Amino acid sequence: MEKIKMQNPIVEMDGDEMTRILWAMIKDQLLNPFVELNTEYYDLGLVNRDATDDKVTWDAGYAIKKYHVGVKCATITPNAQRMTEYNLKKMYKSPNGTIRGILDGTVFRTPIVTPGVKTYIPGWTAPITVARHSYGDIYKDTEFRIDEPGKAELVFTGVDGRVQRETIYEFECPGVLQGAYNKDTSIESFARSCFEYALSEKKDLWFSTKDTIMKKYDGDFKETFQHLYDTEYKERFEAAGLEYFYTLIDDAVARVIRSHGGMIWALKNYDGDVMSDMISTAFGSLAMMTSVLVSADGNYEFEAAHGTVTRHYYKHLKGEKTSTNPVATIFAWSGALKKRGELDGNKELEQFGQYLEEATMQTITDGVVTGDLAALMDPKPQAVTSEEFIGGIRERLAKKLGC
Repeated sequence: MEKIKMQNPIVEMDGDEMTRILWAMIKDQLLNPFVELNTEYYDLGLVNRDATDDKVTWDAGYAIKKYHVGVKCATITPNAQRMTEYNLKKMYKSPNGTIRGILDGTVFRTPIVTPGVKTYIPGWTAPITVARHSYGDIYKDTEFRIDEPGKAELVFTGVDGRVQRETIYEFECPGVLQGAYNKDTSIESFARSCFEYALSEKKDLWFSTKDTIMKKYDGDFKETFQHLYDTEYKERFEAAGLEYFYTLIDDAVARVIRSHGGMIWALKNYDGDVMSDMISTAFGSLAMMTSVLVSADGNYEFEAAHGTVTRHYYKHLKGEKTSTNPVATIFAWSGALKKRGELDGNKELEQFGQYLEEATMQTITDGVVTGDLAALMDPKPQAVTSEEFIGGIRERLAKKLGC
């Protein structure tokens, strides 16, 4: 068949470890044979991030603002152990946090529900979408260690010279300090995108924070959501038969566990990070969750919601075969291709992305699965390697495309 052409590029961001290996397999086996890929490539692997002093991450983020669609492989956020392992110049911040700060959007993460794969919570019959605010908080924090007693203060100096000052704590011993922030504009953009997404998906919207403890910080989030709902969205939600409500995060966790699923659960940045992992695991596997960042000005970044699968990578380096699940990474590519096709009016590209997803699900339904999924199925099929799984998808994809 003649390869499907693309009018405009997708920003392609390569990553680290086992997901980098899978990234290359997916391109070689599932994309390049069928699509004349048009991408602007950025290597966000930790080695190249260190070589460029992380400039490559910033360049990639601004490229998404230019071309409006990006697809990202999982990357390493280094800790002290990684500093030594990779001989880094410094402990770089999360590349996801950097890109999300540039785009200032909301991350929507939804489990990929698969027939035959049991959920760990039997009552969950419909997928739960986690809407994660993707700006600020601890991902853009300032922190340092103090080595002696002293007074820690929070100080703000306005442009008019006015100073606000509060004592954080009077240390009687060494300790650690952290400062986090957010902006009203970003919080409002987060709230608005959640309301709009709930209406477009026809799903109830829940929002939760801990405003009883962080009365001003989390209180600002709560008040912004409520004000927008009361003034702009209440009538639209009621007309659509949808519900919006706010509750404390500890109460929300209990409600979610008792629910049948099907809602959009909006959370602050760190809360959304943790809870999306919990939701994806409870639905079956961390490797079975879609993730898309949507910004208010129409930019989209698709990525897998999991990490770099370090344990499997070290097996791969030893020459061992692994049964690593690539589904979330495949769906990152399919989502980006579908969105590129939609924005460009390229129906053929959009259809290819849909076929790729269908071929992936058909492969699982046929019992050709990686080890994580095999363990959740009854009867349990024989797990295949990553290469064999991707090969099974290619076979079914080629049939859909008639080649």
